Amino acid sequence: MDTDSLRLFVLAAEKLNISAAGRDLGMPPAVASSRLAKLEQSLGSDLLHRSTRKVSLSTEGEEFLPFAREMLAQEDAARAALGLTRPQATGTLRFAASSTFAQLYIVPLLPEFLDRYPGISLDLKLSDTRFDLIEGSFDLALRNSAIEDSSLKGRKLARDTRILCASPVYLARRGTPQAPSDLNGHDLIAFQSKTPRQLVGKDGEVAQFDPRDAQCRLVTDDGRSLKLATLAGAGISMNSLWNIHAELQDGSLVRVLPEYEVDDQSVLWLVYPKSNVLTAKVRVFIDFLLEKIGRSPVWEKT
Repeated sequence: MDTDSLRLFVLAAEKLNISAAGRDLGMPPAVASSRLAKLEQSLGSDLLHRSTRKVSLSTEGEEFLPFAREMLAQEDAARAALGLTRPQATGTLRFAASSTFAQLYIVPLLPEFLDRYPGISLDLKLSDTRFDLIEGSFDLALRNSAIEDSSLKGRKLARDTRILCASPVYLARRGTPQAPSDLNGHDLIAFQSKTPRQLVGKDGEVAQFDPRDAQCRLVTDDGRSLKLATLAGAGISMNSLWNIHAELQDGSLVRVLPEYEVDDQSVLWLVYPKSNVLTAKVRVFIDFLLEKIGRSPVWEKT
C-alpha cells in the first residue's frame, strides 16, 4: 500500500481539509484529491465524505484511521532502525486525561510543549469518566489506577496518594472522627461508583472506608466537584493528594484520620495501546510530562 497516500489520508482526516493536507505534503489540490480517490478505490471504501463546504470522515474512514496511523508508525520505526531517517516529532497527538488533573497540571504546561515541538498539534479529550482508549483511537492517555487491560502498556508518572478530608466548618458542626467506625455517623461524599477502600493504621490495623455502608447522599463523577463539595462543608470525602494539597496547606481542608493510610496502590500512568509503535510525538510528550511533573510532584511535598 502506498504510504504517501496513507500520510495524505491521515493528514486530511486530522485537518478535515484535503487541500491543506496536500499542501503540507507538497501536493497541488488536484493531485491530493486524485491520490485519495485512488486509495479509496484500492480499498473499496469511501474514507471521506466530500461536499462543497466541508470534508468529514466516513464510518469506514473512522475505522481505518488507527490502522493507517499504525502502518505509518511502523514504517517510520523501520527506517529509524536502519539509520535511514530520524523520526521527527510531528503530527496530531490525541491525548486523553482526567479533566481535573489536566486543568491543574497539564494544560498550564502546553504552551511550553508546543513551543518546544512546533511540528506537533494536540487533540485533547479531558473527562473524569473512563472510556476505551483503543476504540477512541487515542495515542496516549493518563489513568489513575492499575493497568488491568492487557492490550495497554504504560509509564508511571507519579504516585496517586489518596486521603480522607473535610472542611473545618463541617468538622466543627459534626465532630472529628477518631476511628474508622466513626465514619458511619458522618455524611460522606463519594466519587463515581462508591468503591470501598482499605484503611491501614500505623499499627497495622485494617479498616474499611465504604460509602455503601455509610450515609452517602452525594456522588459525583467529577474530581473538581468532589473537592468543591468538600470545601463547602457537604461531608467527608476521599481525594487524591494532587487534587487538594494546596487546600491542605492553606487550611481550607483538613485531613481526617491522618494516622490511617488508604491502601489502594493507585498510580498515575501514561498508557498507550500495546500494539502501537511508540512514535516520536508520543515519546517526546511522555518525556516532557515526566520531566515537568513526574520528576518531583509538587503534591508529594505536602
